[in-house]
Amino acid sequence: MACLSSGETSGTTATFVIVDRWTVTVASVGDSRCILDAQGGAVSSLTVDHRLEENVEERKRVTASGGEVGRLSIVGGVEVGPLRCWPGGLCLSRSIGDMDVGEFIVPVPYVKQVKLSNAGGRLIVASDGIWDALSSEMAAKSCRGLPAELAAKQVVKEALRTRGLKDDTTCIVVDIIPPDNSIQPPTPPKKHNMLRALLFRKKCHDSSSKLSKKLSAIGTVEELFEEGSAMLAERLGNDYSTSQSTSGLFTCVVCQIDLAPSEGISVHAGSIFSTSSKPWQGPFLCADCRNKKDAMEGKRPSGVKVA
Repeated sequence: MACLSSGETSGTTATFVIVDRWTVTVASVGDSRCILDAQGGAVSSLTVDHRLEENVEERKRVTASGGEVGRLSIVGGVEVGPLRCWPGGLCLSRSIGDMDVGEFIVPVPYVKQVKLSNAGGRLIVASDGIWDALSSEMAAKSCRGLPAELAAKQVVKEALRTRGLKDDTTCIVVDIIPPDNSIQPPTPPKKHNMLRALLFRKKCHDSSSKLSKKLSAIGTVEELFEEGSAMLAERLGNDYSTSQSTSGLFTCVVCQIDLAPSEGISVHAGSIFSTSSKPWQGPFLCADCRNKKDAMEGKRPSGVKVA
């Protein structure tokens, strides 16, 4: 029974990677990490660690939402260990699950999308046990020249050699290797997708063919999207403020159900418990999605269920 109870309240980190030809999209929550080792030896991170110890912006967000950030205090008032969020004592500001901590610990992912050059590259996706022992550069360097499966084993071996087995130590390596004499495929046309807007907003880039060829020639990674905000309103913006369904009714921007004009709740509105400064401005949410948004953003007091 104790194990069942623990399973209901425990949480996890997650790093989700989609590879579509030359385009790599990564969504991450917590402190598992994905790095890119591009051809030529340039190592870059495609994720952001949500550790309170290292992420100043997340510390500010948590405290602004009503959480407290501090170290574990032992006998005599001595503070030990990494920064944690209270109540709960979690070291992370974002996770999936962890139902026994404050609602300011959110499951909203950081998302980044890049386009590789036609030289390809290597992705290393690993849990925090790897990154506690190795820097991104060390992990990439330790497995260069090895096929993907052996490379993953080598990264784990190097982490264990450096620090020992003290935490989850899992690694996946994916090589994105172009065939000989390949021509880089064009970027597929961007679709006007509502759910996509929840994850990331578009950055303005010069997409001319001349620039694309130049980037490919020098092996440069082109950044297409990046979004790390924990706030749904910031991710959606105003792009869909006038969107309507074929029936003429407004639609919920998340679940796409039809809404009567009087039923929609603006995504820009404050908490249900506070007054809205923009109640007339879309996009709009249904009541269920609004409740989930409030919980994800830490705006609803713990234990309060909105009817």
